[in-house]
Amino acid sequence: MSKFNRLFLFLVLSCSTAWAQPVEQLIKVIVAPDHTDWIYRIGEKAKFTVTVLENGNPVKDAKISYEVGPEKLKPAVQQTAVLKDGTLVIDGGTMQTPGFLRCAVTAEVKGKTYRRLATAGFNPTAIQPTVTMPADFSAFWNKGKSELAKVPLDARSTLLPERCTENVNVYHVNIQGYGNSRLYGILCVPKKEGKYPAVLRVPGAGIRPYGGDIARAELGFITLEIGIHGIPVNLDPSVYTSLAAGALNGYPSFNIDDKDRYYYKRVYLNCVRANDFLVSLPQFDGANLGVMGGSQGGALSIVTASLDSRVKYLAAMYPALSDVTGYTKGRAGGWPHLFRGDMVSKEALETAGYYDVVNFAKQLKQPGYYTWGYNDETCPPTSMYAVYNSITAPKDLYLLLETGHYVYPEQVEVLGGWLTKQLKK
Repeated sequence: MSKFNRLFLFLVLSCSTAWAQPVEQLIKVIVAPDHTDWIYRIGEKAKFTVTVLENGNPVKDAKISYEVGPEKLKPAVQQTAVLKDGTLVIDGGTMQTPGFLRCAVTAEVKGKTYRRLATAGFNPTAIQPTVTMPADFSAFWNKGKSELAKVPLDARSTLLPERCTENVNVYHVNIQGYGNSRLYGILCVPKKEGKYPAVLRVPGAGIRPYGGDIARAELGFITLEIGIHGIPVNLDPSVYTSLAAGALNGYPSFNIDDKDRYYYKRVYLNCVRANDFLVSLPQFDGANLGVMGGSQGGALSIVTASLDSRVKYLAAMYPALSDVTGYTKGRAGGWPHLFRGDMVSKEALETAGYYDVVNFAKQLKQPGYYTWGYNDETCPPTSMYAVYNSITAPKDLYLLLETGHYVYPEQVEVLGGWLTKQLKK
């Protein structure tokens, strides 16, 4: 196996559980829009063909229930049916504004239930964000970066001999971050003397340990995989389980009513601090710095590149924290779905404008590669298109329509390969 292939195998295997592909099931429920590209014009009717298969053959008299409506909102249609010959065509109706119409089907076969969905896009390239841009958005973040610049790095690196390879040294790093916080991560550096490009890997949501991007370092990169919670990233897994259920449970909404104290202020600025550390390393080539991540990490990739011009390229998978105010305008908002309920404070809405990925995307200058699917129920495609349509920098989108909140190896290969090529020019 080539070094290049080993890299992508490692990346696929090291993805967090949020990136995992769905498990194969005995009974397969297939839901397919009648347009092969899943795209419709405003006012055009979408039809969904449902097929229930066992061993590749239609299941006769399969009982199904289905819902059709705008993603993440109350269904416009809720029905049940019996598939006499294992298939059914559902009239999904249409949409009068750009967005996504979702058909979710649950089949009951031999006492077990199986669920699948498909999502039709209505002129998605015309979706516009709902979140507002604060007048002092740039000033707010410039002040934060100025405050950060006055804080010494105070970087402490501890070699992890058990993780090192013949070609790569692996360290647990502890860096002084924004305010009184510390930033922790796993640094991987090629042993061979020379100058190397660097990649910052930013994490998806959750609380967990990290192993570092050793395989990419084997190919001649400095890599730093960080956590965001101000705790070491090499502790016993039980520590993270306890924090996730206790002190850090619900962290995406911590202090949402105060833009200066919101949880993600430290997180965003510490991503810049991670780059401060990377560019300070004597092995860095002085020019080529990339950032990549998925979900929360997709958001942080965009935010980091927007805040830090030292980043030359970014690769983002299904970015979260995108157009989170969508629910206040009658459509889906992005993870963590802060405004889905009835109680929405003026202060929280104000804070959202300073942290929403849309407003960072508008200021991006770096080329980026993006990927997602229409069936994502965690990061709705409406929210992600609100970001993508706001980007004026060079951009490419790799769509795998049926994917949800996970990636196929092909997506990792395309985005990782693109980032590798750009940084190795």
